[in-house]
Amino acid sequence: MDVKALTFDTGGTILDWHTGFKQAIERVVTANNFGGDDKDGSVEKDWGAMANELRRRSLKRMVNLGQHETPNVNFDDVHKLTLDEILRENGLERITEEERRDIWWKAVHNFKCWHDFPEVLPKLRERYICASFTILSFRIIIDTARANGLSWDAVISCEGIGKYKTLPESYAAAAKYLQLDPSEILMVACHNFDLDAAKRAGFKTAFVRRPHEWGPAGPPDPHPNANHDIVVDTFPELAERLLG
Repeated sequence: MDVKALTFDTGGTILDWHTGFKQAIERVVTANNFGGDDKDGSVEKDWGAMANELRRRSLKRMVNLGQHETPNVNFDDVHKLTLDEILRENGLERITEEERRDIWWKAVHNFKCWHDFPEVLPKLRERYICASFTILSFRIIIDTARANGLSWDAVISCEGIGKYKTLPESYAAAAKYLQLDPSEILMVACHNFDLDAAKRAGFKTAFVRRPHEWGPAGPPDPHPNANHDIVVDTFPELAERLLG
């Protein structure tokens, strides 16, 4: 395939947000003895469902942000806002600001990446520019790269563009920053909505399945659309397809 750069969606495709959120929420709520001696009605919380709802609402707020006006928040701000909503709706208001930060900041900035990615990235970088192209904040990508030992050639966050995926301006800006024609870039993601928008912007597309992204519930859109250039189950398989 005649491409010069790979741009990777990072939240979900690279980072296991579900486990990170689930464990952090459970740890903080359990430490507060909710459902214990207080008998406050918050027994048997579904931590995985809470994690998914936090992700779902946050994503809805971020996708296409900047379409009508300049954004005044980034993904960290939205994580905080959405977490506050979910805790309130679940009767967990007494969790302190410091404990909340353990979820929306500390856990997020230390999300683990999927086990099949770290060894593949250096191999891909030998031939291609490899960039994180994401709606996550710059700081999330910086911190998770350090936490997971990842070395990106570039970090392109929509935070800096001011137009968030799936707006066409975001993909055009990424190509401009890389000084490449969109057709010379392969967008790599596990989400059809991202890849379809990239395809419309002229990118080539690779769908990498991440069946555990949403935990046992499974991803809401697990089946790749037929127009993607590459469809694989794992990152080693992607490397095999690209490197031979």
